[in-house]
Amino acid sequence: MGITEDLADKLARETIEAMERLGDDRLYVEIAKAIGASSPTTEEAYLTAVRVRLAVTRAERLLESRLAEAESRTDPPVPTSPGGDD
Repeated sequence: MGITEDLADKLARETIEAMERLGDDRLYVEIAKAIGASSPTTEEAYLTAVRVRLAVTRAERLLESRLAEAESRTDPPVPTSPGGDD
């Protein structure tokens, strides 16, 4: 990535961490406005990085949830005798 994307991604990671700590899921919008006042190009790179990271996080949580759900529905294996000739 170029410097713009690198810096935007770093700020996106930091913002998402702050959003989680503060419980403010719209903080990234305020940060984007502050960036956009000086550099629309950087603002767009930042918003792209935020959206991608948030989308991946949501997808990973959904996947984990579905896998856990599937595992809980799976019947436990039926124990067999050591000889298997019962």
